[in-house]
Amino acid sequence: MPTTRLEAFSDGVLAIIITIIVLELPFPKGDTFHALLADSGSGILTYLLSFVNVGIYWNNHHHLLSLAERTSGKSLWANLSLLFSLSLLPFTTHWMDDTNFAQDPTTAYGLNLIAAAITYTLLQASLFADHAPDSALRRTVQPRAKIAVSIGLYLVGVLASALGRGSHVTIGIALACYAIVAAIWVIPDRRVERAVRELRR
Repeated sequence: MPTTRLEAFSDGVLAIIITIIVLELPFPKGDTFHALLADSGSGILTYLLSFVNVGIYWNNHHHLLSLAERTSGKSLWANLSLLFSLSLLPFTTHWMDDTNFAQDPTTAYGLNLIAAAITYTLLQASLFADHAPDSALRRTVQPRAKIAVSIGLYLVGVLASALGRGSHVTIGIALACYAIVAAIWVIPDRRVERAVRELRR
């Protein structure tokens, strides 16, 4: 099966996810920048973190499917699993912000990020199974150490939040871990970008 419908559907879902996240931002109770920071400051930060995460998945998903020549039923279900994980981000983002970064919501946010990372890895593996070893997809997109590092950092963040009894220090460690993973993935893989350009020539 061609990849066009899968990519179009995924783009639509990711756009809706980002829209829902921004709609959950709390409005300031006043008309000053002080009120904006006091009432919406943490919401803007959590929105930014989630927006960057969704953007990273959209970027990598686009590159992955640009190199893929076909999909299978297994790939479709793996893609739906990824979209399911990402569709929970508006809920966990809002819960974390609404409770002022309480222990359980911050832990749930980290678990949500782990689920997204695992389901993306499953999508990648299912697409690999549909392609020959010498295909552009398998030659260019290879399992990388930063995937393992990312999941490891997520786990550190989740454990810090879950075991830290809600202290500001452990919540800060958890949020730092989540942000570091996002920073690792912000810059696209140049090898993949180069391979996509070569395929389009």
